[in-house]
Amino acid sequence: MSLFLIVALPFLGALLPGLMNSAGRSACAGVTFTVSLAAFVGLLTNLPSVLAGEVVVARVDWMPALGLNFTLMLDSLGFFFALLILGIGLLIIAYARNYLSRADNMGEFFTYLLLFQGAMVGIVLSDNILLLLVFWELTSLSSFLLIGFWKHLPEGRQGARMALTVTGMGGLSMIAGMLILGQIVGSYDLSVILQNRALIQADALYVPALVLILLGCFAKSAQFPFHFWLPHAMAAPTPVSAYLHSATMVKAGIFLMARMWPVLSGTPEWFVIVTTAGLITMVLGAVIALFKHDLKALLAFSTVSHLGLITMLLGTGTAFGAMAAVFHILNHATFKAALFMSAGIIDHGAHTRDIRRLGGLRKLMPVTFVIASLAALSMAGIPLLNGFLSKEMMLEETYATVLFGTPWLVPALATFGSIFSAAYCFRLIGHVFFGPVRDDYPATPHDPNPGLWLPPAILVVLVVVIGLAPFVAEPFVKLVTTSVLGDAATIPDAHFKIWHGLVPALYMSIIAVVGGLIMLVVFTPALRIWDRMPRPEAKEIFDKIVESTVKLTQAVMLPLHNGAFSRYTAIGTMTIFVAGFYAWATGTVGAPTRVAQAAGPVEIAGWLMLVAATAGMVLLHRNRLLSLVLIGIVGLMVSIGFVFFSAPDLAMTQFTVEVVTIILMLLALNFLPNTTPIESTVLRRTRDSAIAVMGGLATFALAYYYLLRDAKGVPISEFHLANAYKGGGGNNVVNVILVDFRGFDTYGEIIVLGIAALLIYALTEALLSGPVRARLLNRKPDQPRAGDTHPMMMVVLTRVIMPVVLIVGFYIFLRGHNEPGGGFIAGLIVSIAVVMQYMASGFVWTSARLRYPYHGVIGAGVLIAGFTGMGSWFFGKPFLTSDFTYVRIPPFEKFELATAALFDLGVFLAVLGAVMLSLESFSRLARRAHMEDSEHPMDIDPSRDDTQLDTPDTAKEGV
Repeated sequence: MSLFLIVALPFLGALLPGLMNSAGRSACAGVTFTVSLAAFVGLLTNLPSVLAGEVVVARVDWMPALGLNFTLMLDSLGFFFALLILGIGLLIIAYARNYLSRADNMGEFFTYLLLFQGAMVGIVLSDNILLLLVFWELTSLSSFLLIGFWKHLPEGRQGARMALTVTGMGGLSMIAGMLILGQIVGSYDLSVILQNRALIQADALYVPALVLILLGCFAKSAQFPFHFWLPHAMAAPTPVSAYLHSATMVKAGIFLMARMWPVLSGTPEWFVIVTTAGLITMVLGAVIALFKHDLKALLAFSTVSHLGLITMLLGTGTAFGAMAAVFHILNHATFKAALFMSAGIIDHGAHTRDIRRLGGLRKLMPVTFVIASLAALSMAGIPLLNGFLSKEMMLEETYATVLFGTPWLVPALATFGSIFSAAYCFRLIGHVFFGPVRDDYPATPHDPNPGLWLPPAILVVLVVVIGLAPFVAEPFVKLVTTSVLGDAATIPDAHFKIWHGLVPALYMSIIAVVGGLIMLVVFTPALRIWDRMPRPEAKEIFDKIVESTVKLTQAVMLPLHNGAFSRYTAIGTMTIFVAGFYAWATGTVGAPTRVAQAAGPVEIAGWLMLVAATAGMVLLHRNRLLSLVLIGIVGLMVSIGFVFFSAPDLAMTQFTVEVVTIILMLLALNFLPNTTPIESTVLRRTRDSAIAVMGGLATFALAYYYLLRDAKGVPISEFHLANAYKGGGGNNVVNVILVDFRGFDTYGEIIVLGIAALLIYALTEALLSGPVRARLLNRKPDQPRAGDTHPMMMVVLTRVIMPVVLIVGFYIFLRGHNEPGGGFIAGLIVSIAVVMQYMASGFVWTSARLRYPYHGVIGAGVLIAGFTGMGSWFFGKPFLTSDFTYVRIPPFEKFELATAALFDLGVFLAVLGAVMLSLESFSRLARRAHMEDSEHPMDIDPSRDDTQLDTPDTAKEGV
């Protein structure tokens, strides 16, 4: 299966759970399971290539000039993590179906889960660091939705915000580091970066890039000092916790450290930073976990500890350490997911996760006892289970690691952390399952149906199988290690086996297990000492940092960002002016290379009219209607200027835009007073005038400078003139630029235009349904209105010219690729024709004949333009690459067919829909305000009896 499809399936599938929500819980979970299963099977279809040592690559060039390409890469490391993400994801989906209550919105939950799953798969398969960063931030956003799924819980909302803040800030740091790497290598493709170890490590920016990237990894994987956010994410439903802690989210940082290991490791900086952070996290997480009473909190800090263990192994920089890290990633995913699901089963059955209220569950929940005990013993490092194997490898690696010149420091701290790790595992088993059966459980504990215990049981089977037969996992782990090491080292000659002889790692392991049992025996006095011990709370420190940051931000931003548009404009204008003046004063201003054209009397007169209209608008701006008239004059003079400079496309666009905007602004002015009140002092007006004059003079100077000088090198206009017909198939260079060379800009513009129209519509809806509605109903016009609401002359004229204008619009649309015109102008022309119907015949009459909603017209335009752009992907071309050909259909002459015409059609529909939706919104307000209910144009009701008009009384009234 294509890598694109594997990544896309979860995102596409996220549309289904919400649609299936009404069909029932099983249907909702079923479609989610099917989507994940399809992606899982698609991944397995690439297994033969991965086992053969091949790298599967899928690539689409999106913005090659910026280095942003949609490139995916599947090697053994990516396959390993994708296998965990999708495989454990299937078990989580089955588990969640039985865990969530009927009060939970299952469609919403599975939608978030699939989005999160797709983002994680995207991370591990990305071959472009910019694309990886996009998926990286998507994991933060989707995990925020999952952690805060139970919105009614304050701790859920707080945990989600904390996770988003910490991982989001780490992501920003990582973005900076990745961009530095890309600049060093000259490419943003991971496959290229991973081949330039010497170049990267020799660069002066290696250390800043390393620190920034590690900050992002540490924040994501909850490494010290960012370890505090992960336990607070336990407010999420247990399926989310199991997924985040075993195969996703926190493993993203581990994955990235493993992925970047070939180029970042092997230096003193990497060794000290990564090893130290991992070692501290391992010990700190294990110690805190032992004294946690909440079952999920204990498991959460145990995850922090084991992530520190993996980080420390990667930090040693040796091939054996990398292999041990890969093996423990596999083992940790199996037993940790099983443990979290077991914790959910206990909470589901006993209605509590407080270890102090549990005990004796061995007899009441025997199935859960077996599953949880085997998983916990594996986490403790007990022989014949998979956790023992990777723990032995970890201890062996630490025994040979020297940190800060001290050979005993790392092995001593690793053994110390392993003691507490074993202790909290023994506590989990002893305090939850052993002891007498109690009579004060919140609910009677019992084993659940197989839908809850079967998923963790499958994982425990893997725990036992790998523990008893490690040779089963050895080839695959070594294959994955090959991808981690790259060309930097060779696979160590070591074999996975239960007995390695009387080696130091064995003695360290024995000390850890015995020490863990002793800690369990002395747990009660140790707990009293722990409770009395003064210690900093990471959450409190985080809250104070956030509070201080907010106060500092408010102190800086509130005086500047106070809602005054004039202040924003003044600051922006002055900043641009000062920066421009500095550049001008310190740069080299060459002599003019052109002679200014002579201005004739017509040009001077037009310029004077433009200046007079602009000055009049400034002086008379408090009269809103007069200001609008003057704005129209300015726009028309600009249109004439475009004609003078031989830019008919711009002139037509400017003219039609002026007509449409003036009409819309007239409708808006209908709800405003005739004059603008004086709200600023003379001093402020003087200041604003001075800033405006400075900005205007600066703009004039810049334009004057460039108009009298030739462009350096080949002007971009020459490129467009030379390639418009050859590359775009059109003689109208402006239109070819809009729909071909810069089609992406145009596509973004029509989307923004559509969004603006939808916002106007939404505001109108709010006004018509809110408290303003009553004021509109009671609003009386200031002056009596004309009796001829729909003048007959206007109605007849607009009906006659409507088809003519439509034909003109159609003509302008078709000729746009070779003559002045195009979809944008045609859309405005047709909009004017429809606007005239509203003006002449009224809102009710015109709306009654509306066949298609304007929302749909906007959407159709954006979709047509988008699908036209995506069509180029099928031919291996970048988005919005157009093509054209010439055909001859007898008896017609040869004519051109261009894909740009379809894109222009999308522009036409989006512009038409946006303008008309805005007009309709204002018209609805106007109709409500003036109570215009007539459905008949020309003020004639065809249903009334006109014979009554001939009576004497009526005649007298007429007189």
